[in-house]
Amino acid sequence: MSDDQKSLTIYKIAELSGMSVSTISRVINNSPYVSAKTKAHVTDIINKYQFSPSSVARAMTSNHTQTLGIIVSDITNPYFSELYLEIQRYAVDFGYSIILCNTFYGGSNHGVSDAIPEKTYFQMMLDKKVDGVLILGGEIDRDNISDSYKEALNRMGRQIPVVILGQSVPDCNCTFLNRNLSGGISGLIHHLLALGRRRIGFVGGEEGIRTTTARLAAYTQTLKNLAIPFDPSMISLSNYYAPDGYRAMAKLLEQTETTPTAIICMNDAVAQGAIRAIADKGLRVPEDISVVSCDQFPSGEYTCPRLTTLDQQNSYLGRMSIMTLISAINKDSEGINISHEPHLIIRESCGARQGFPFEH
Repeated sequence: MSDDQKSLTIYKIAELSGMSVSTISRVINNSPYVSAKTKAHVTDIINKYQFSPSSVARAMTSNHTQTLGIIVSDITNPYFSELYLEIQRYAVDFGYSIILCNTFYGGSNHGVSDAIPEKTYFQMMLDKKVDGVLILGGEIDRDNISDSYKEALNRMGRQIPVVILGQSVPDCNCTFLNRNLSGGISGLIHHLLALGRRRIGFVGGEEGIRTTTARLAAYTQTLKNLAIPFDPSMISLSNYYAPDGYRAMAKLLEQTETTPTAIICMNDAVAQGAIRAIADKGLRVPEDISVVSCDQFPSGEYTCPRLTTLDQQNSYLGRMSIMTLISAINKDSEGINISHEPHLIIRESCGARQGFPFEH
């Protein structure tokens, strides 16, 4: 190796490539804000002069460990598992390893007593010296967040970048990626009405959670806007899993004086439970009751009948979340704005594929 190779620094690479030092740093740190052309040009210079800073040296000089913390409320929930797979894929592409923290905050699948306090993980992330933290679900999704939780979250946010896939919280020292929580609900209702369904119920979702609150508000407001009589007995909340969908649907069928002709479910898992409850009552989907879902899961296309649902673009949200976190770690000044619009996927469970409309 020549003396020039031994003495090559990031500043020399910038000089040789005609790029700024910050651009060279972004290339080395796999920033998502570097064009393929720029990255190829700088990489050619690096390879030519055999400049290869080790991860240890990079950590010493930049105080980075190339490790990310991901805090998930329930990795067994298909919504979060799909997000995580996309996050992991992009993290590896950018040279990061992941510490996954599962809080079991989901509730009914494991029992609330199993939940691990998120504040415990916040301190763990600082002790592990991760470069940044991404939070998916948990207490941050509640309508009312405790002061102690916010204080612990802000303490972590003052020391390392923290990105939250969720709705903004006032006085919170983090970066939020706001989803369109209620998007598509109005479209579902219009679609059911076009099929002749008028008695439309709502099942699943936990009370006091922002996603439930937003979707329920969109449901009631859309009915009001369309002058459809609103019947509170048509709503049966529970949680986000198939057993909850079963219980909520069974309760709805027992309590309502008039059987609903259509049901909007919180997600595909809830819809699967609801369909089983409908069948156990001797009713058929979609002939007697149309079933639609607010959130598509990978298994929805393989249920019987296949589920009409909303594609919430979970893979896209996961990708944008990790890009935002890596950008914050690299102190990129450009902000990332997401465009999140759910898309309606029409399958069999609403009845559209059976050649209806209905007359109910």
